[in-house]
Amino acid sequence: MQAVGAIPKKKEVAIVEHPQPSLGRDDEALVKSLEVGICGTDREICTFVYGDPPADSDYLVLGHESLGMITEVGNKVEGLKPGDLVVPSVRRPCSEPHCAPCQADLQDFCATGDFVERGIKMSHGFMTEFYTERDKYLHVVPPSLRDVAVLVEPLTIAEKAMAQVWPIQTRLPWVKHHHENGKPSGRGLNAVVLGAGPVGILGAMKLKAEGFNTFVYSRSQAPNPKASLVESLGIPYISALDTPLEALAERVGSIDLVYEAVGVSSIAYKVLSILGLNGIYVFTGIPAPKAPIEVDADLIMRNVVLKNQVVVGTVNADGQAFRSAISDLGVFMEKWPEALKSLISRRCTIDQSRELLLDKATGIKNVVRFASA
Repeated sequence: MQAVGAIPKKKEVAIVEHPQPSLGRDDEALVKSLEVGICGTDREICTFVYGDPPADSDYLVLGHESLGMITEVGNKVEGLKPGDLVVPSVRRPCSEPHCAPCQADLQDFCATGDFVERGIKMSHGFMTEFYTERDKYLHVVPPSLRDVAVLVEPLTIAEKAMAQVWPIQTRLPWVKHHHENGKPSGRGLNAVVLGAGPVGILGAMKLKAEGFNTFVYSRSQAPNPKASLVESLGIPYISALDTPLEALAERVGSIDLVYEAVGVSSIAYKVLSILGLNGIYVFTGIPAPKAPIEVDADLIMRNVVLKNQVVVGTVNADGQAFRSAISDLGVFMEKWPEALKSLISRRCTIDQSRELLLDKATGIKNVVRFASA
């Protein structure tokens, strides 16, 4: 069958002939690929700065943002049946028995670094016609979310971030209100999202839905499609070309939370310097290797200490983050159905995948479509 692979030894990205999978374990399911999203990680792998094939392969099948449909299940599979729409998680635990996070199914906190990641590190991804996966790593998506379910994986970044933010901020009386469902609310708190790509916009939706006064700070000047989408959510879009940092701080007020989703260290550290009292800063971006940058480390260090600030990173996501993302996509579909759908700019065939991976990035979220359901 066909798959999209990165071949490190040849430094090529190609459509490869990949073996048709079959069930190898009683707790596995066979999944038919429907859609696979393309993100910055995929594009960086295609520049060969990282990305490792499995030990027995000279290529790595790309893709970690998948929506699929179950076609067959093993004898011991629980909670899944043929016809179910599913989204797989990405990271798999290491095999070390002393790694407490992996033993607790929190492989996103793996303590050894020996984890594998589908489509990224030592394990083939989902940009192929069929794949197999263990039932514990597959999450059922309701049919009502069929058109947007490929966005689950990028949304899990914000879900995991907030799963860390709320407990950390119980260190102070940060939460003054709760939603009707008993979850904490950001009402009265100011949040700035850096970047207006898919991770940034989905993060802005999450923060807005949780009650924060949310702002998106991005480079491109309005009007542009991303700015229009952001503003359709009732979220101000602020261009860095029009509004310098000093003016951003004046407009927003004390910044309680920064959700960084731009992956550019020079911008990220400048905004860290204006984080407010008792604020929390979440890094999600992974910059590609570049020359070192200059930062005002003394100012940042003084602020972190004297303003009781917290800086936290978030990578990948556990099963709960996927379940929360599916639930929140349902919330977003009720609040902003057209805006959510418009996050997906193009749906292309596998024959167009190299164009999406290698040419200049366009649109917001591009998706490779394998089949309809």
